[in-house]
Amino acid sequence: MHQPESVLPQNNRQAIFGYLFVLLGAFGFSAKAVLVKLAYSYSHQLDAITLMVLRMAISLPFFLAVALWSANDGATEDAQRLNKQDWLMIFGLGLLGYYIASFLDFAGLQYISAGLERLIIFLYPTFVVLFTAALQRRSINRYQAVALALSYAGMMLVFVDNMEGMASSGLLLGSALVLASAIAFAFFLMGSGMMVKRIGSTRFTAYSMTVACLATGLHFVIQHGVKLLDLPANVYWLALIMAIFSTVLPAFFMNAGIRRIGAGSASIISSTGPIGTLALAFLLLGETLTIAQLAGTALVLIGVYVVSRAKS
Repeated sequence: MHQPESVLPQNNRQAIFGYLFVLLGAFGFSAKAVLVKLAYSYSHQLDAITLMVLRMAISLPFFLAVALWSANDGATEDAQRLNKQDWLMIFGLGLLGYYIASFLDFAGLQYISAGLERLIIFLYPTFVVLFTAALQRRSINRYQAVALALSYAGMMLVFVDNMEGMASSGLLLGSALVLASAIAFAFFLMGSGMMVKRIGSTRFTAYSMTVACLATGLHFVIQHGVKLLDLPANVYWLALIMAIFSTVLPAFFMNAGIRRIGAGSASIISSTGPIGTLALAFLLLGETLTIAQLAGTALVLIGVYVVSRAKS
């Protein structure tokens, strides 16, 4: 009778830490859009790839350190032997999820608000459901269809509300870029499940992020050449904050949280992300909070919550 009493507090502690890690990870990821918008406001010459290369250059040493540490971990020696196909998968998924999707997202934020960006990005679970159903040639049930309808109705409500505050051409282009980012990230998630099981989430994150960092650097050199950046000091500080608190730490916080509470619970807690973005955008960027925007956000969150529950 005494054993459950000693085990239960440990389980509770693990769950509490799991919820906290996921919450911190979701908040860190949600803050990225606000930090990007702030950086753009300090320099009109700053473009998406320049800001990305700053973020990745600061992040790379951390991911390299984790990659080297995990590769030298003798306890997982059998799992370390990666074949050519494994490396190709890591390379392709790293490019898709952390380079292409990130670049499209950064580019889209040059045209649309942080709040709208986060809602569009947050639709990626619905795309996973649609693409998985199409690839497996199975129909979407009524439960999923209602969830998808809620999500897209909420998205359209926020989109139309934003049309009143900005040029329609910039709104359409920025939304299309961020939508493409969400679609790319959905495909990344669909392909990454196998590699996470194969080598573990920490190693996969470290390896794929290293690939993305190198690809970003190459893109910058091709577009701008090899030259010293002359940007306001605030841009560098924001890039540092973005790299540490919206890239490195959230990635590992999410992994640590998922190990403790599971992917289903983690995905539900992550729904706080768009709410955090709206609050930060209101406080730091002066973005307006309208009834339509709040209602649309609620619909998107409800729809994604239902989809996440159905998947888990």
